Amino acid sequence: MLVRGADVVLDDQGNEHRVTRPVVAVCTCGKSQRKPWCDATHKVIPR
Repeated sequence: MLVRGADVVLDDQGNEHRVTRPVVAVCTCGKSQRKPWCDATHKVIPR
């Protein structure tokens, strides 16, 4: 999921992660090794 214009993103444990870019991709599949950021793991997960 792309997030635009955020200053902070919260992860699933409530930790704050500062955003320094105008658009960031956050993980929604739950398998990223870089949570809360998307690392494209969803592309290799079998459906």
